Amino acid sequence: MRALPPARSPRWTTLAALVTTGALLTACGSGTDDTGSGKPRSGGTLTFAVGSDAGCVDPQQVGSNDTIYSVRQVVDSLTDQDPRTGKIVPWLARSWDISADTTAFTFHLRSGVTFSDGSPLTAQVVKDNFDAVPKLGVLGTLAEGYLSGVRSTTVVDPLTVKVTFRQPNAQFLQATSTHSLGIESSASVKRSPQQKCSDGVVGSGPFVLKQYVQNQSITLARRKGYAWGSSRWAKKGEAYLDRLVFKVVPEAGVRAGSLRSGQVDAIGSVGRADEAALKGGPVTLQRRANPGIVFGLGFNNARPVLKDARVRRAIRSAVDRKQIADTVFPTGTRPATSVLAHTTPDYTDLGTDLAFDPARAKSLLDTAGWKAGGDGVRTKDGKRLSLTIDWVPNAATNQPALELIQQQLKAVGVQVTLKQLQLPQLTPIQQSGQYDAIWGNITRADPDILRSSFSTKLANFYRVPAGGLDTTLAAQAATTDPAERGRLVERAQRSIVRDAYNVPVVELQTQLGLSTKVHSLAFDASSRIQLHDTWIG
Repeated sequence: MRALPPARSPRWTTLAALVTTGALLTACGSGTDDTGSGKPRSGGTLTFAVGSDAGCVDPQQVGSNDTIYSVRQVVDSLTDQDPRTGKIVPWLARSWDISADTTAFTFHLRSGVTFSDGSPLTAQVVKDNFDAVPKLGVLGTLAEGYLSGVRSTTVVDPLTVKVTFRQPNAQFLQATSTHSLGIESSASVKRSPQQKCSDGVVGSGPFVLKQYVQNQSITLARRKGYAWGSSRWAKKGEAYLDRLVFKVVPEAGVRAGSLRSGQVDAIGSVGRADEAALKGGPVTLQRRANPGIVFGLGFNNARPVLKDARVRRAIRSAVDRKQIADTVFPTGTRPATSVLAHTTPDYTDLGTDLAFDPARAKSLLDTAGWKAGGDGVRTKDGKRLSLTIDWVPNAATNQPALELIQQQLKAVGVQVTLKQLQLPQLTPIQQSGQYDAIWGNITRADPDILRSSFSTKLANFYRVPAGGLDTTLAAQAATTDPAERGRLVERAQRSIVRDAYNVPVVELQTQLGLSTKVHSLAFDASSRIQLHDTWIG
C-alpha cells in the first residue's frame, strides 16, 4: 500500500490544492490498472453481482454503492478526480476558471458531445441540470447539498456556463466530479423524479440503460460513437465491453459461489467469511478505503432519550470498534478514529475520544439517572433504556456488525432492537424522523460531507440542534484559506465526536471479487467503479 501524505502536508496548503483535491486513497490486492494480462480486446459481457437495489436508476438520486456501480456508467460529469493524486481533471469541461473568492465557477465545455438521444451538450443543458437538482429535495440529498447556496447558473455562450454562489464555496469543483452531479439531457431533466427512477435517464456516458427490473437486474449496452471520456482514462473512444449486467444477489455466500463457478464475473461487498474461499479460486480481491463519513450509528438527536448527551456519549464509549473491525469486516478494515475516514482531506485523529471504555459508559449512564435493572437493562422513571437501530441488508457485514454492537451495548445496560428495512425505505424513514438510530455511511472525497450530513440548514436527517456546529460547517465551506478550512474541519469533527451526534464505528473498505479474466476494472476517487477501460479476456 502507498502511504498517505500528512493531513497538513504542503499538498493541502494552497487554494489550488483546496479546490482541486479530494481524498488520496489506498489500493491493495490486484491493481486497478491491470495491463499486464495481454492486449485489451473489445466485446463481451461483464456480469456483476451486487447485494441490493436502491429502487432507482437516476444517478442524481442514488446514494447506494450497489446501484451507483451501474448508473455511474450512464452519465458523464463536468470533471473527474484522479484517485491517485486527488487532482480534479477535465471530462465534459475541457477547462474552468474560479474566482479568487471561490464564489464563481466558469466551465468551458467540450464540443461535439452528444447524449444518447442525439441531443448535444450545451451550456443550456448544464444550466437545466443545475437548476433542477435543488428541486429534488430529499430525493437527491447529496446532489442538492453540493449546490446549496447557488445564486445562479448562467449561459455565457453555447459552450460556456457560469455557476455563481451567494458565498465562497470551495467544495464545488470536487462536487462536479461526482455521479450525483452527472449531466443528463434536457429532455431527461424535464421528467419527474419518479419517472427517472423507474425508467432511467438519458446521459452522455459510455453505456446506455437497456433494461431495469427492480430488485433483479440492471442491463447496460455500449454507447456507439462515444468519444469524450475523462482525461484520465487509458482508452479513447468507445468502451471495450458490449454489455454490462448487474444482478441483485442479496446473499453474500451465493455471490461468492457464483463468482467461483464462473456464473458471474465480479461481485461486490466481499466479506471476511468469503475471503479464504475466493482466494483459492480463479479470483482476485480488489479493495479500497472509502473517504467520507465512516460506518456508524446516526442518531435521531431529537428523540427524548437521545437528547441527553450523556446517553449518546455512553453509547459511544460502549462500542468496541476494534473487535467489530477484526471480527466482521474484510481484512485491512480500520476501526473509526473520527467521524471522517482517514482518507478524507483534513481528517483529524480522534481515536482517544473514541476509545472503548465500558466503565466510562456505565458511569455516564449512572450520572444521567439510568439505573441497572434486574435483567441488566437500565431504567429511569419506569422506562427501559432501549434503542432501535434501523438498517438495510446492502452489505453482508451489516447484520453481524450490528449484532456485536447489540451485545456490547447490552453489557452496559442498553437494550437494542435491530430493525431491517429495504433500501428504498431508508430515505423516507430518515425524512420522517421516525427512528432512533440508523446504521450507515456516506462516501465523498471532500470534508464538506460533514456539512451535507450535519448542518441544520440542509436536510438535517439526524435532527442535530442548531448551534455552533452550523457556524463551523458553513465557515469551512466559505473560506478561501486552505489552512483555515483545515482548522474548521477539525473543529467540526471534534464537535460531532465530542457531542456524539453519531457514533463512528469502522471505516468502510470497498472490497470486490473479480474473475481473473476481468482486466482494468478501475476504482474512482470515491471507491466506486468506472468500467469504460474494463475488458474481458
